[in-house]
Amino acid sequence: MVHPKRRKADATVTGDHCQRFGAIAVRKGIVSLEDVKAAVNEQIDDDINGREHRLLGTILYDNGLITEYQIDIVLQELKKTL
Repeated sequence: MVHPKRRKADATVTGDHCQRFGAIAVRKGIVSLEDVKAAVNEQIDDDINGREHRLLGTILYDNGLITEYQIDIVLQELKKTL
């Protein structure tokens, strides 16, 4: 299994796309809104404290809330909107 941090698709999913990632994941019932809010807060905390920036999917994966397969589902939906 490839860790989401190392996925080639991550390079193309940045900025406001991360917000859409969370919205799609919630809409599809993969994670809760509370899960996404916690992941965003964790992302902000990482950034403020100079830690490596992680995408929402990576944070959700690291916290055991989403699988790589589910990340692929969300990314496929996200690519449709680009």
